[in-house]
Amino acid sequence: MVENDVKNRALSEEELQDLVASSDAGARNPAGMVGLLLATVAVVWSLFQILLASPLANYVLPGDLINNSRQIHLAFAIFLAFMAYPALKSSPRHYIPIQDWIFALLGVFTALYGLIFYQKVVDAGGLADDVDKWFAFLGLLILFEGARRALGPAMALIATIFLAYVFFGSSEWVTDVIRWKGASLKKAMSHMWITSEGVFGIALGVSTKFVFLFVLFGALLDKAGAGNYFIKMAFGALGHLKGGPAKAAVVGSAATGLISGSSIANVVTTGTFTIPLMKRVGFSSEKAGAVEVASSVNGQIMPPVMGAAAFLMVEYVGISYVEVITHAFLPATISYIALVYIVHLEAVKNNMPTLGNRVVSMGKTIGGMAAFFFGFAALCYGVQYPVGWVVSALPEGAGLVMSLLIFIAYVALLWLASSVPDLEPDDPNAEEVELPVVGEIYKSGLYFLLPIVVLVYFLMIEQKSPGLSAFWATSLLFVILLTQRPLKAMFRGESDLFNACKAGVVDLTHGLIDGARNMIGIGLATATAGVIVGTVTLTGVGQVMADLVELLSGGNLILMLVMVGLLSLVLGMGLPTTANYIVVSSLMAGVVVELGAQSGLIVPLIAVHLFVFYFGIMADVTPPVGLASFAAAAVSGGDAIKTGFVAFFYSLRTVALPFVFIFNTDLLLIDVTWTQGVLVFITASIAILVFTAGTMGWFLTKSRLYESIALILVAFVLFRPDFVMDRIQPPFTQAAPADVVTVLGEASEGDELRLTVSGPDYDTGEIKETTLVLPVGAGSGEERLTDTGLLLMIEDGLAKMDEPAFGSPFSSSLANFDFYGDEPVQITEVQAPVHQMAKEIVFVPALIFLLLIALMQRARMSREGVPA
Repeated sequence: MVENDVKNRALSEEELQDLVASSDAGARNPAGMVGLLLATVAVVWSLFQILLASPLANYVLPGDLINNSRQIHLAFAIFLAFMAYPALKSSPRHYIPIQDWIFALLGVFTALYGLIFYQKVVDAGGLADDVDKWFAFLGLLILFEGARRALGPAMALIATIFLAYVFFGSSEWVTDVIRWKGASLKKAMSHMWITSEGVFGIALGVSTKFVFLFVLFGALLDKAGAGNYFIKMAFGALGHLKGGPAKAAVVGSAATGLISGSSIANVVTTGTFTIPLMKRVGFSSEKAGAVEVASSVNGQIMPPVMGAAAFLMVEYVGISYVEVITHAFLPATISYIALVYIVHLEAVKNNMPTLGNRVVSMGKTIGGMAAFFFGFAALCYGVQYPVGWVVSALPEGAGLVMSLLIFIAYVALLWLASSVPDLEPDDPNAEEVELPVVGEIYKSGLYFLLPIVVLVYFLMIEQKSPGLSAFWATSLLFVILLTQRPLKAMFRGESDLFNACKAGVVDLTHGLIDGARNMIGIGLATATAGVIVGTVTLTGVGQVMADLVELLSGGNLILMLVMVGLLSLVLGMGLPTTANYIVVSSLMAGVVVELGAQSGLIVPLIAVHLFVFYFGIMADVTPPVGLASFAAAAVSGGDAIKTGFVAFFYSLRTVALPFVFIFNTDLLLIDVTWTQGVLVFITASIAILVFTAGTMGWFLTKSRLYESIALILVAFVLFRPDFVMDRIQPPFTQAAPADVVTVLGEASEGDELRLTVSGPDYDTGEIKETTLVLPVGAGSGEERLTDTGLLLMIEDGLAKMDEPAFGSPFSSSLANFDFYGDEPVQITEVQAPVHQMAKEIVFVPALIFLLLIALMQRARMSREGVPA
């Protein structure tokens, strides 16, 4: 229905909000006692999650509730899903049919089955009996129906296919490549519902512990007025530039994307204001929608929330939250830099007019924004010093003192905000567009930064858990929502304090309701994705996927990565960010690691997870399913399919970056020093701008084809200096496999040797290869080899291997080799590191070449009389 509408007209504000509600929070809003009941359930869910994340949880909540919090989380999500989401488009919107009540209550019972019969399940060791299996099966059916309503058919369909594979994967009509032995209903239901391997696995646990608090934090921050403040500030800073509305859309979407878990909500929230203004300065409906789509979807790759994927990566990759967002930061930042440059080039190419009558230099704008971001970062970092002084001076009462100081800072900033009028949303269709003046409006929302400072401080400086960090930031938002209106009224000398206090309570209540309703889809997505994860662990289909990709790619590494990217894109279609990351990482992450190792590419697991995540979110952009593109077209009135294709073109850098950081992990700031990190940031920013200029066909002026190709080559060299340096000076020297002990003895401590291991596959008997990286420690060659756990026998010039001891460093890497077959497992290649010139030397000729292209274009502009 939406597709047909957007081809003909832009939707009204009411229809747009209904579009967001139907996709993110449910389209049903019954009135009367039923509506009050649903609001109460949503508020209770939010309060339960806040209490669960608080330091008081172990003192207030019974142990059974804490241990079974995933079941309670899912029970709330299922109940509200059947209450808020109609079964069909023709289903009633203003009351709840009796069958939905039945489904909802059955869903609550089956979700809480493990809690209600906790002792029985524990005594059985997590194995389902004949009664358990039928309730588990009923629970899965209800879960799939709830997911279909809240997330669309794609998620439920994919989960159903995987569940069918569990039961029927042993059938003769299933091809040999993916056939497995199959499972009984009792075994499958034990795995999927009774244990923590399936529905109640890691993904639902992350949703319960972390994601809810961050979604609630975003909802409360938006309810407080921060969303409008961010957009106003972005327009005040950038709206007067050429293509200013588009640049403001990018920055505003980046700011809202920090706290938003939904591409569609991001599109509609910022797009209702930005898209009409983009069209006003000359962007077509499709291009205006595409800019909003590209910038909104990019919000999902921007730390700290990343559509909840950041918290899942902590569990799946096994590294800290701080490490995850550190690795994700640079690609996301330069991707946004490139998007700002894309809209700038579009504006320059089409000589678009500017909005308003203010003239501000680009230098001042960039300098002011840089000063703000660096100042904010310095504030977040510098807070630790006064906190440290307070803790050392008052170790017992430090918490109380810090709370008081934060409240004083809040009151002072609120007093500053009361000196200027409250910000009201602008009308983008007004005859005269008055751009906000940053110097006049910045005071009105500075206090919104306090909860973000608290969140960043606890996450990055104190390195507390994401759940506890979000709890303290959310607690501050409770205070802000309850007090900002009455305190402003008091500072302004207004007398109506009662209504101001009442409005604060209403704002907080609506924020709690919005947070809960926004979590319905995420809760069901993580639970349903648990079926897919459970299928992978039960059947070993992940290894099958690796074999399939290897067969289709013919062992070619680049082709393999392309295929994994396409599979991630297809699997992500129609799924929300959180769900598609779980699906594609469960199936594809291991494929990249294994096949990369077989090709001699050692890829850190975080790089692989970010690779599949980037391609998964591109499904929100790409037709025919791109939900964000349809939402943007609903705002702009343009063609949805064309909007999607233009948005995909604008998102080319989001497609290219994963391939770059798979081969050059410096972009993820892995094992780099501060100085190296700064250099990587500068060169990567230049590279992404040059790549953008090459793909857009415009640098200083319209580029000729050979200039565009040259620009893309320069970008490649800046992104991959190691590729060029390795051709000039190989990083390794070859040694005979039989001499591996000697080579280890001669290597310097801290070096890394690469060994290529070849042998028969345990399952198929076919010869396969993998690459091991041996860190060189202290001691002799024999001692260093012993430390690795590898067992070698040198016979007839061959370095044959025995199975490494269980738990040794490479036991898991070599687990799929058959050490007892007729063909030996052996080392076929030894690569010892050699001294290589710094790869950064390559930047010099690349930048000189870039300067030559710039001089050529400037000379052509002079000849043609084009103004610089």
